[in-house]
Amino acid sequence: MSQDRETINADGAPDAIGPYNHAVKGAGLLFCSGQIPLDPDSGELVGETPAEQARQCLENLKAVCEAAGTSLGRATRMTIYTTDLGAFAEINDVYAEFFTEDEPARAAVGVSALPKGAVVEIDAVVLA
Repeated sequence: MSQDRETINADGAPDAIGPYNHAVKGAGLLFCSGQIPLDPDSGELVGETPAEQARQCLENLKAVCEAAGTSLGRATRMTIYTTDLGAFAEINDVYAEFFTEDEPARAAVGVSALPKGAVVEIDAVVLA
């Protein structure tokens, strides 16, 4: 491993479902891999609604940030991927609970499918 980059794998987040790490820290930033709404203990998809799934994605990202010694509140950039842009308002409502002020920059992307049949996936770039 290079001295200018550190891989992060969080005990409080679900195991990666592919050949990647939860995050990589470098250049003063934490680059978090996308999180789908998996339960950290069972690895099973949780949440019946897009809002419930968004909440689990954000909780998983929060655990990754904490494992890296930072917090989700220090996010600078986030991307929300969803298979249901019609549910964007309810996803926004949950997102707003996590970012009550000084919100990060963000993009939202409609996609045709996500791993394991998820409706929402969220990734982040966070100040380390």
